[in-house]
Amino acid sequence: MLPAGNRLTDGATFREVVRRGTRAGGPVLVLHLRDTDEQRPVQVGLVVSKAVGPAVTRNLVKRRLRHLMRDRIADLPPGSLLVVRAQPAAAGASYAELGAELDRGLARLTGQRGEHAGRVGP
Repeated sequence: MLPAGNRLTDGATFREVVRRGTRAGGPVLVLHLRDTDEQRPVQVGLVVSKAVGPAVTRNLVKRRLRHLMRDRIADLPPGSLLVVRAQPAAAGASYAELGAELDRGLARLTGQRGEHAGRVGP
């Protein structure tokens, strides 16, 4: 679970990050990162639409992404805002596949290879 201070909940901020942030996309996830100069904690928001599947599937994808992001928050620049949007293919992706896709996207956005890159398990 993501700590409360690291959750992005404001709809206007979601829209700003998606419109003005840097984008890295793949077949399973699309990530939008916006660096800010503000001294605040990294915030992460998840978008899992009905296109991903029924409620049970969407909730499973959200739980997996929250857990994966909890360990990767330290890899992001301080004050940054990240929106992770699940594509319909995320419904059939395993935990390891979601983690690998997340690592690829984060590496492209931050220009570095994070410590979690290539990681398979929790």
